[in-house]
Amino acid sequence: MAEPTVNRPPMSKADYVYHVLLREIRSAQIPGGTQLKAAPLAERLGVSITPVREALRRLENDRLVSYQSHYGATVIDLSDEALSEYYNVRAVVEGLGARLAADRITGEQLAQLRDRHDAMVRAAAEGDREHLGEQSQELHLAIADIGGPAFLGQHARAVRNSYPVPTDASLWLDPEHTRRHLEAHAELLDALEAGDGALAERIMIDHVRAAGTYRVGQRAEDH
Repeated sequence: MAEPTVNRPPMSKADYVYHVLLREIRSAQIPGGTQLKAAPLAERLGVSITPVREALRRLENDRLVSYQSHYGATVIDLSDEALSEYYNVRAVVEGLGARLAADRITGEQLAQLRDRHDAMVRAAAEGDREHLGEQSQELHLAIADIGGPAFLGQHARAVRNSYPVPTDASLWLDPEHTRRHLEAHAELLDALEAGDGALAERIMIDHVRAAGTYRVGQRAEDH
């Protein structure tokens, strides 16, 4: 017997604009500090100004966009202090996920994580580092999902989505940092296999905080 067809309401123009801009901000295609002017956005996306303004208000509620008098909407660019806080929050959430995952992980899940890691090692050896940041995020979130499938994985995603790292600022583009962080991943997976939650948590925390130190230092050099 065929399943009944579920009629879904079409996406509104405001929803369309919101999701396009959300994706572009989270992927850092639109970097922090960029002004978002309604008229050019409306022209680019083929809509009127009204849905663009509605989408920008939603992005402001998401704390991805701020409004200032005479300047309009601007993509939020975190201060060094806020950037450090972001990585520390990530370290705590993802560290807890690693601790809990050590008690919950199955052989199949561990094998899948090792497959992800091995693919990253091969890509790095071939000099293909462009997508290592995305692959690392997938591995981190997979561990958080294993450790906290009800809530923790969602929280880990929410924290990461609150500040997209610019593509050209990824530590995975640096060969030395790539080596260090692949080593951290390998040690993390060994700790998960051993069921050592305390060690897995410590490795994850140190790993994430090292990324934060790199990002803050990189911004200081840029400025």
